[in-house]
Amino acid sequence: MNQMGFYFDQTRCTGCYTCAVACKDWNDLPVGVNWRILKSIEDGTFPNLFLAYLSTSCLHCKDPPCVKACPTKAIIKRESDGIVIVVADKCLGKKECGSKCLKACPWDVPQFRNEENSKMEKCNFCIERIEKGQQTICVEACPMFALDVAPLSELQERYGKTHEAEGFNYFEKFKPSVIFKPKFKKNRNHVLNNSYQT
Repeated sequence: MNQMGFYFDQTRCTGCYTCAVACKDWNDLPVGVNWRILKSIEDGTFPNLFLAYLSTSCLHCKDPPCVKACPTKAIIKRESDGIVIVVADKCLGKKECGSKCLKACPWDVPQFRNEENSKMEKCNFCIERIEKGQQTICVEACPMFALDVAPLSELQERYGKTHEAEGFNYFEKFKPSVIFKPKFKKNRNHVLNNSYQT
């Protein structure tokens, strides 16, 4: 399997929300449903302030907990590229199944609309664009070039193997397909992967 993955450069992100807005617009998502989430991390007191942003979506884990949690196998991991997708016709809906996928995901990725018993939805890695050789809409939209998408092995060769970022919890058990260039608080003591280059 040629596992696809995301790269996020936390040192470049300015929190402009362009990635999230582009995703929402491209996928015609209603109010309250966001496949790409931007989180701000603020700390310190003046004049020693810290600010960073974290842009994440579904992380298309190598061992996704949502796939195992789904009672109808409505969430599948594609063998060709590891992209995790939802087969809406098989989904029981948030009310009937009790949102098992959402409860299983440590990043709260599965989304449900406000309609009663709506089906689960989430980032699908812009598969219609990827299959045409195009870039995902979030990567294409980012004005700071803080995002990239490629097979995980290529991202690791290009950017290293750092799974840590400010505000992100990495779970080795699930192996989320993401690489970071982190922006850590200066007072935090982190031992980064040897392959990480500043």
